[in-house]
Parts: sequence; C-alpha cells; structure tokens
Amino acid sequence: MPYPQTQRIDVVEEQFGVQITDPYRWLESDAGRAPEVAAWMKAQDEAARAHLAELPGRDRFRALLSDLFDHERLTAPTKRGDRYFFTRNGGLDNQAVLVVRDGVTGPDRVLIDPNGWSEDGATALAEWSPSEDGLRLAFAVQDGGTDWRTIRILDIRTGKVLADRIAWARFTSIAWAKDGSGFFYSRYPAPGDDGMPQAQLAGHAVFFHALGTSQDADRLVYATPDLPHLIHIAGVTDDGRYAVIYSSPGSGGSAPTVVDLTRADWPSRTLVADFDNYWSIVGNIESKLFLTTQWGAKRGRIVTLDLGDAEPHFIDLIPEQAAVLNDAALLGGRLILAYLADAKTQVLGYRTDGTPDGIVELPGIGSAGGFSGRAADSEAFFVFTSFNAPTTIYRYDAAANSSSVWAAPKVTIDLDAIAVEQRFYASKDGTEVPMFIVRRKDIGDPAPTLLSAYGGYGISMIPVYSPAQLAWVEQGGVLAIANIRGGGEYGKAWHDAGRLRNKQNSFDDFIAAGAYLKAEGIAPEDGLAVQGESNGGLLVGAVVNQRPDLFAAALPGVGVMDMLRFDRFTGGRLWVSEFGDPADAADFQTLLGYSPYHTIRSGTPYPAVLATTADTDDRVVPAHSFKYVAALQAADLGDRPRLLRIEPRAGHGGGKPIKRAIEEIADMWAFAAHWTGLKT
Repeated sequence: MPYPQTQRIDVVEEQFGVQITDPYRWLESDAGRAPEVAAWMKAQDEAARAHLAELPGRDRFRALLSDLFDHERLTAPTKRGDRYFFTRNGGLDNQAVLVVRDGVTGPDRVLIDPNGWSEDGATALAEWSPSEDGLRLAFAVQDGGTDWRTIRILDIRTGKVLADRIAWARFTSIAWAKDGSGFFYSRYPAPGDDGMPQAQLAGHAVFFHALGTSQDADRLVYATPDLPHLIHIAGVTDDGRYAVIYSSPGSGGSAPTVVDLTRADWPSRTLVADFDNYWSIVGNIESKLFLTTQWGAKRGRIVTLDLGDAEPHFIDLIPEQAAVLNDAALLGGRLILAYLADAKTQVLGYRTDGTPDGIVELPGIGSAGGFSGRAADSEAFFVFTSFNAPTTIYRYDAAANSSSVWAAPKVTIDLDAIAVEQRFYASKDGTEVPMFIVRRKDIGDPAPTLLSAYGGYGISMIPVYSPAQLAWVEQGGVLAIANIRGGGEYGKAWHDAGRLRNKQNSFDDFIAAGAYLKAEGIAPEDGLAVQGESNGGLLVGAVVNQRPDLFAAALPGVGVMDMLRFDRFTGGRLWVSEFGDPADAADFQTLLGYSPYHTIRSGTPYPAVLATTADTDDRVVPAHSFKYVAALQAADLGDRPRLLRIEPRAGHGGGKPIKRAIEEIADMWAFAAHWTGLKT
C-alpha cells in the first residue's frame, strides 16, 4: 500500500568504530514545536485509520469489547477510621470515580468524579491517599495520559478542594503523616521556560507538604544530587513512626532509607547502600522492621532489623522457599505472604516469630495479592483474579484466617466455556519456559493465535482477567501468554537472565514460544500474531526482525525501538540498569544487535505490522515508534502493510478513556484477525 512520504536526512555518526545512520532523527522533535513532525503524524495516522476502517471484524470487536467491559469494577478499599475508600467504574465510564463508604456495609458516596474534568475524558484521577483520620484526601490529577501529576487536597466532610496545589510530581506516592498535618510526595525540579517535553529527567526528590502552605515552603526530605537519575518513592509505617524511602536506578534493585519522624530534625538512615537487590519494608512493631529482600535469596525471604539495637543487623525470619515471594503484608499481628509457584499464587500465614500459621484459602488457581489493611487491625482486603475469573475483592479476617467476597462483578461472557491450561516448552538454550494458553473449550487445533509477553523489569505475567484479551478468545482465537526470562516469575535469577547483556534470552524465549505453538498444532502456519507494549513493544519489534517468517501479524505498542538513544529522553536514563548503557562499548554492541530501528531486514518478507503510540507519551516518547515505522515503510519487506496508529491526548496507557481504549483494541484485534485468518 502507498505510505505518506517521509523525508530522509543525512545523519551518520560513528560509535565505537561503527557507522550508525539515523535518517529519521528529525522525527524526534516535539510535534508541538515542529510543524513538519505534526504534519507527518497526521498523515500517518489518517492512512492507518483509513486502512483499519475497512477491516471486516472491526465493528464486531468494538461491540464485543463494549459488552465485555460493561461490568462494575472496584479496587480493594483503603480503611481510615470507620471509612472505606475505593474506586469504582460502572462499566463504560471513561474514568473510575473515587467512593467513600461509612462502615463496611454502609452507603456509598462519590467523592471525586473525574469524568467531568475534560470534554474528551482524558483527564484522570491518578494516585490518591486519605489521611489517617479519614477527614482529608490528597489526590493526583493526570491530564492527557502524562506522567506528570498535580496534587490537590479534598476536605471529605465539606467536599471542597483546598487551595493547596502541588505541581511537577512524577513517579510519586502520597504518604500522610500520622497526625494528618501533611504528606510526603516525590517530584522533579520545575523545567525552565525553554524546557523540551522530551528532555531527560534528573533530580527526583522527596518532599513533605504541610497543609495550608505554599509548595515553595515544602520541606526537602531526601535527595541524591550525586546520583541525579535515581527515583525515590516514599511511604509511612502504620504507626507513623518512620517514613520509608526507596531509591532505585529503575531496575535491578532498591535501597531503603528510614526517616525517624519522632525527632524534629527527621534524621535519615540508609539501611542498604547498593541497588543489587529489591527490598521492601512490610511493617514494623515499634523499632523492629520486617522486610522482604532478594539479598542472599533470589526468590525472596523475610528478615528483621531492630533499629533500637546498638548495632542493628539483619536477622533471618522466614527463609527462601521453592516458590517466589511476590507480596507481603503485616496484618492483625500476622505476616501474610503471597508466593508465585509457576506464575500462580499461593498465600501462607506466619506468626511474627517466623513460625508457620496456616494457609489463606483461595477460590481457585489464579492471582491474589494487594493485601490492604493495618498491622494492628484484623480486617484486610485482597484481590483475586484469573484468565477466567473476574477481578473480585475479598474481605479477610486475619484473626479467624477466613475470607468472604466483598465485591464480585457480574459479567456477560460464559466463563465456563473458557479453558485455561499451562504448558512448558524449551527455549533455544534448553531452558524450560511456562506459557498459559486460553481458548474456548469448543475450539480445536489449530486456530488463529495471539501470543503476548513482557519479559522485563522483573514484572511477572500472572493470570489476570482481561476483557480485552477475552474478546479475542470469544471470537474463536487462542490467547498465549509466555512467561519469558526478564520477568520475575522465578525470582531475581529469572529477571537477570533476560536483562542487560542477557537480553537476547528474552527474544529467544519468545521466538521459541511461537515455534512451539505451531509445532504443537495450536497455531496455524500463517496464523500467529504477536503483541506487546512498552518493553513488550520492544520485544515484538526485536523478534519480528529476527524471525519475520514466524509471524503473520505484529502489534508493537508504545515500544522502545531506538536502543542507541533511549537514554536521552524523559525518564529513559532510568532504563540503563535494565538494558545497558549505549555509551558503554560492550553494552553498545549488545543494544545494536537487537535494536528494532537498526536491525530491519530489507529484502525479507515481513508480517503485517500495526504499531500504536500516543502523541504525548512522555515515558516512551513517540519518536521511537515514528522512526521505527518510517524505517519499516522505507524497506523492501513484501506486500503486507506497516502502519502507525497515533492516539491523541494520551500517554503511555494510564488514564486513557475507556471508550478510546476500546476503539484502539478493536483496531488492533481486527488487524490481527485479518492477517491470521480469524473469522469474526
């Protein structure tokens, strides 16, 4: 098909003795300041949408997705005093509303409804946190999908928003002081007037905002000017005794620092100085901290540290298990630990002296976590979900070790008709990799298959209920989720085996998954599509270049596609600890070997490619997808299309209005269905 014309410019740079051409670097310019980029974006998006509008399955998928999303979705409540705070989406609301309930079974009252904040529905409620007494609530506003936040404060009794306004918050939590006098949050310095939206971020710091004061008076709590590219996230222990700050380079590990809030000078004490392992403070009993760590235990363990000791040191409490420690909470005087065993959850209870104290029964095989409650309160909440089990909120009684349904959605799809199985396949080097396969019970082999994975940052692809994915399954397609290396399914070792100079293992695992699906007769020979977003978008771009013959269609979303320049934009410097540093000679060779923008194989037939991004994504800037698609369109790759769909006023995915999300998914699934032969 004919594509909009894309200008090529003469940019050639030598890096470590290698000549690197970058003819589409001009597409890195911000469209708001570069009319030529804005015109190119418009032409590309119009061409893509014109093609997508002609696909026969698009209307069917749009209607089906609307039906599958149309059920009430709640988050687990946060209890403060006698009030319970949670978000609720009635089904097709563009944005979820924030609700408060007086008493666990009392009437609901809407506190914040962001659906009226903008005409296009793209302004969303992001992070939020109620004060300890339940009288005030700090909440963050996200506009157009950006990672930037503006924090405001609501008086819960009157419903009025206070004058306090916090700007330039990003990668932040909101953690109230015990007395409700203010809260901790994280921000970057305000950019200058000539600051570019894509400019590299540096100088993240934790501040304390006292109610009723100007942001200029906020107290700097923690920063690392000598390490300006770290991010710092703050929390406060249940008893209000300590602020806890986690510092991280973005991947690989975190270093916890504790701030003693009982002293007026708020002295800080860094517990771990390096970033080699992830640490998390589960809770405390007076000066004794309970922590999860991968230090000396790549699948996780529980240790304690008593800050009241003359020479505090870590003491083993609950040793590493065969399964991976995935979540932990101190509730009702018990430790509740959620483990991943082959990417499925099991929950165990322990006394605070480390002795086993039973199991927490789950309703089936799936994913459970997000335990929400207080260390001194026996009441808590958690979430359970699976591929064929809608996300359900359970109320947990820690004293009785019993659970009951607190909120369960009613869905229209017949979940008894959906089959879920887990298989294991061998990767290129013989490593056994698990993969979930989801399909209707009446679907025989082979059938058009959608293969997805992530494979980065230690993030596990666990069983979750997804109306988007079920739309593909309901129409007779097969969904395959591969738990490739780079994720956290088997702990730190599994993550490390797919990051930095081991990144090719992730791609080998994904390619092996596709080959397995065909060899086993699950996917037809020309009926396999691949899909992934962000790091998963990089994954899709890389494997398509390495094995274009394996796939009929590819759906890379908001992907990191230029691995030689990713660190130059917004928060990209945070990814060096995951991918490597383009300025390091050895890392450069690894990155160049798989960078999707640089490894396109002209003269080779390629699958159909629909790349998706957003015009204002300020995490993975859209220039990654722009340059990648421009290079695809310029290469000799056969007759199948290479298209670029650009969502307006959207970011990396968070805060996207549900109606626009449905439109985008319908386009993606219709495109994949057309090229894999799925009949809708």
